Amino acid sequence: MSLSPIPTHVWITGASSGLGAALAHTYSAVGAQVALTARSRDRLEACAAALPLPGDGSVYPADVTKRDELFDAISAIEKSAPIDLAILNAGTYIPTNLDDWNTKTIRALFDTNFFSVTTCIELLLPYMRARGRGHIAVVASVAGDIGLPYAASYSASKAALNRICQSLRPELEREGIRISVINPGFVRTPLTSRNAFPMPFLIDADRAADIIRRKLARGCFNIRFPWRMSVAMRLLAVLPPSLTLLLTRRMLRR
Repeated sequence: MSLSPIPTHVWITGASSGLGAALAHTYSAVGAQVALTARSRDRLEACAAALPLPGDGSVYPADVTKRDELFDAISAIEKSAPIDLAILNAGTYIPTNLDDWNTKTIRALFDTNFFSVTTCIELLLPYMRARGRGHIAVVASVAGDIGLPYAASYSASKAALNRICQSLRPELEREGIRISVINPGFVRTPLTSRNAFPMPFLIDADRAADIIRRKLARGCFNIRFPWRMSVAMRLLAVLPPSLTLLLTRRMLRR
């Protein structure tokens, strides 16, 4: 598979910290102009100032759960330069267990993890379809492979992202637009630092960003890493349900 040219203009959501900030740094290092979106202007500006070439970063604050703010951000970016690659990375994790189970919390997580992505795609499509080119990369998770204890809403949101990317791929490719879905395992970020459980095969955000950049350049559709975590989750997903239940029972807190 041949490598694609380095995208000239990259838009990243959830760009103020963690994987999003690492992706901004990685693309800036290879000469791309990066547009950064998250809620906090101050944190975005700090991220932009820390880029290898600080002049390569522009900030467009927006709450990804608010359509009007995303519309304004995408419109402003497109007026400056066309978006070659959009990395839809914004997301959150909220534990869901029986004691805290409520639809309001689950809906809030889906607003960030799932519906913000569908809104971004909705707003990007008119520009990319008019040009007949573009690349949309959606950050999901290997947690979407199987429902794990305490991660019901998170796993469901990431599984949903995989399904919409699979569904959209044929139509988008017919119009010259690529779509990729990124399924990392545990990445060392401020979000995962909250986890009070072992995180096997934990990978640094800079390493994860480099893997993503290289695989997107190759035009990969489903990007999964690290490989041992990916294999483990795939195996769990294909085991008979009775065996899966035996394993997930062991994950319950005492």
